[in-house]
Amino acid sequence: MTPATKLLDKARVSYQLHRYSHDPQAESYGTEAAEKLGLEHGRVFKTLLAATETGELLVAVVPVTDKLNLKALASAARVKKTAMADPAAAQRSTGYLVGGISPLGQKKRLRTFIDASAANWPTVYVSGGRRGLEIELSATDLRQHTAAQLCELCRD
Repeated sequence: MTPATKLLDKARVSYQLHRYSHDPQAESYGTEAAEKLGLEHGRVFKTLLAATETGELLVAVVPVTDKLNLKALASAARVKKTAMADPAAAQRSTGYLVGGISPLGQKKRLRTFIDASAANWPTVYVSGGRRGLEIELSATDLRQHTAAQLCELCRD
């Protein structure tokens, strides 16, 4: 059990857990999850944290195949500028280790933004709160239980 699964259980959300053997040498945790679980890479989403010019932390959930466009995130969040957050600050705020940060069940609720491509899939995969654990759930449930905004986050 992780805070993410506890949140979903408490809310009685339908989801499935998928475990795989995590390789500490993997260059990309999200790509590793997609490959080890035999999934289409665009269906697996990574959780990234960015900081605004005022220091507010934001959560961006984007496909592992894509790169977060920081300008698109800033526009969606209605702030001037965003940059990738310091990993230590991300870990402190979420309660999760980098590489296992789930958008669900974070220690502190942060404004969350999910790439609109999530709506193209019947279910999506996000980190379950530790490396080697993925949660499969509907994009609607993910959005509802993170209070997220769906928007274009990977445009050029």
